[in-house]
Amino acid sequence: MSRGLKGELQVPGDKSISHRALILGAMAEGHTFIDGISEGEDVRSTWRCLQSLRVRITAEAGRVTVKGSGWRGLITPKRVLDAGNSGTTMRLMMGVLAGSDLYAKLDGDESLRRRPMARVAEPLRRMGADIDLKGGKTAPVRIRGAALKGIDFASPVASAQVKSAVLLAGLLATGETSVSEPVLSRDHTERLLPMFGAKCRRDGLKFTVQGALNLAGARLFVPGDISSAAFWLIAATLAPGSELKLLNVGVNPTRTGVLDALKRMGGRVEVLPRDLPGEPSADLLVRSAKLAATDISAGEVPGLIDEVPILALAASQAEGVSRFKGLSELRHKESDRLAAIAALLKALGGSAKVEGDDLIVKGPSKLKGAKVSAGGDHRLAMTALIAGLVSEGAVKVPDADCVEISYPSFLDDLKRLGGS
Repeated sequence: MSRGLKGELQVPGDKSISHRALILGAMAEGHTFIDGISEGEDVRSTWRCLQSLRVRITAEAGRVTVKGSGWRGLITPKRVLDAGNSGTTMRLMMGVLAGSDLYAKLDGDESLRRRPMARVAEPLRRMGADIDLKGGKTAPVRIRGAALKGIDFASPVASAQVKSAVLLAGLLATGETSVSEPVLSRDHTERLLPMFGAKCRRDGLKFTVQGALNLAGARLFVPGDISSAAFWLIAATLAPGSELKLLNVGVNPTRTGVLDALKRMGGRVEVLPRDLPGEPSADLLVRSAKLAATDISAGEVPGLIDEVPILALAASQAEGVSRFKGLSELRHKESDRLAAIAALLKALGGSAKVEGDDLIVKGPSKLKGAKVSAGGDHRLAMTALIAGLVSEGAVKVPDADCVEISYPSFLDDLKRLGGS
């Protein structure tokens, strides 16, 4: 078992905000300046796709500048737009390209080619988009720009990616485009749109944007990604004698489900608000604590969907049985993440099983060292490595380099804080 984690740490910029800031900057006219952008490979995929559409993006001294010429300034790319492993890149770019006057093909790696794209294509086609999918379901995605009309779309799932794709297409459509969802998913797109001059409004779970308006460049500050911070929140909670401060983490209310769940379990986290422009942010001071089991309801899942793997590790060390309900969305991540979480915990000596779309974890378990594969899933790799901090024996992850997708400095931070 490791010594306590002490000190301060700045986690990478929020990945979700970074994607959207780059895309909206490209669709706007003039310069957009972005501080604190994520340097993960997923965001790099969005960066490269936009550059292939003749968007000029430069970086200097930690600031990224996007020189936009409006969505009409995008050109037909000379090559396939490669989204890599990034579902966010592919789905949001589908929304942008659907109403642009060009033809493009979007593709990605083997993992991304298995992930569902019809849920995005269907509402975009209702707007008038010309989109072809492989087998009607997955990438590669072929898009021929078309004139779009606004729609009132009721999303059957709470998905920020589906919602954002439709709203981005709505910017290029005639009339108004509205998206409603059963539960509020992360709302970074809705927060960013007014900063670029978009006309929009919220009415409960429905958000509406006015189309056919010119956007203007903006100045943005991207806070630290709470999904990345979650790994250290759990690590410091589990490692005895810890006192760790995570600096400038985004605490958008649609993303703080992990804090709520950890508090219910007995975690000790102080939220110290910071007065910075843009999205709400705070320093998070976390100390070690003994945990008790909790249930995660299906309604909570959209607010902590990316944190389920590391919360499941926390549950394996908590007293009692924890049930994570309604996790069907995890079957469509980089892997079947639901099954993979259970398999990972069992490989390390934990007690976990899947029942339907629920994950049941019994604790506390005495974890043991093992050699495990993350299957290319960055969040599983980081969860396994954090487990190594509280296990008897080393946890080795041969494909740990997949953490580059979201957290390029994770392995360095792990070593600095006392991990293997």
